[in-house]
Amino acid sequence: MRKIKYKKARKVQPYQLIYTGKHKNQESKMQLFVYNDLDFTEYQDLRIYDFSECIDTTQTNWLNLHGLSDIKTVEGIGDFFNIDNYLLSDILNTSRRTKMEESASSLFFNIKSILPTEDSDNINVEQISFFVKDDILISFQEKSSDFFTHIRERLRSHSGVVRTKKADYLLSLLLDAVMDNFYITIENEEEKVEELINLSKVSTNQDILVRIEKHRDNFNFLKRSIVPLRDSLYGIKTLKEDVVCNVIEEDSYVYFSRLHQKSLELLEQIESDLEMLESASNFFFSLQSHKMNEIMKTLTIVSAIFIPLTFIVGVYGMNFDHMPELRYENGYYIVIGVMFLISVLMVVYFKKRKWF
Repeated sequence: MRKIKYKKARKVQPYQLIYTGKHKNQESKMQLFVYNDLDFTEYQDLRIYDFSECIDTTQTNWLNLHGLSDIKTVEGIGDFFNIDNYLLSDILNTSRRTKMEESASSLFFNIKSILPTEDSDNINVEQISFFVKDDILISFQEKSSDFFTHIRERLRSHSGVVRTKKADYLLSLLLDAVMDNFYITIENEEEKVEELINLSKVSTNQDILVRIEKHRDNFNFLKRSIVPLRDSLYGIKTLKEDVVCNVIEEDSYVYFSRLHQKSLELLEQIESDLEMLESASNFFFSLQSHKMNEIMKTLTIVSAIFIPLTFIVGVYGMNFDHMPELRYENGYYIVIGVMFLISVLMVVYFKKRKWF
């Protein structure tokens, strides 16, 4: 799991275009979807010099970029669409937290896409950024993925109302698709946590506690990723009352309101899961304490049985000349029998009191 480190972020100058992610070998590729209710055109392996011929400002345009390692491609997109340099810097600097920034004619949004790692307790993190301006939506992805495959198929097949809507509605669909990854990750974490809880009931292996703490870190990381997303979505909701920004149409605010509600549901679920992990951790320590108490009780019972035996041995181990019992012919057997009888009586007494 990657964590956002403040010191690492400070190494990048505010307006310096440097890709800070881990997918530095990912080839940059662009695809463009131009559509309306009656027409649809798809362009693959697009180049910057093709923009002027392919982009149709009378329709809705979705330009998607896979791979951010090619800085010149990102700069070319910024120059063509007049994207401020500091926004390009935020797109390339993956240590930034989720944010939303609006102006009179554009809307910028970036988000962390989180998915579980197969056969591991780690989490994969990818930053995805969106820029909306004049019915043109540009999405920036660190690597090629299938997050938006179903949306592309809906555009191609004219399924639903997506081709009758503008770029703001498409943005809500893309954000919803990314937020679905949070549900997948949380569900995966919950399955692993449930397995750990069941395991903790029958075992006191220290590895269980290590894994519990690992999943606690994962849930806290999810929470840190969703809180700014919740705030950003709430910020989009409040744009309805702001006459300065006109990127989102009035009838589209309801979709972002639903996304905001989903973010609240995600946070509530994470809080519940964190409480469950806290209970699992407490139960693990309680189980260890109980096991330790059982061991101490056993040792105490054994010690209690040997105390009177040790006393008898100590008495007859004294070197006095006048100890009549030492001269008994069967004294040894008598003392051994008494010691055995005392041991049996003590065991019966402890058993009757249910001390073991």
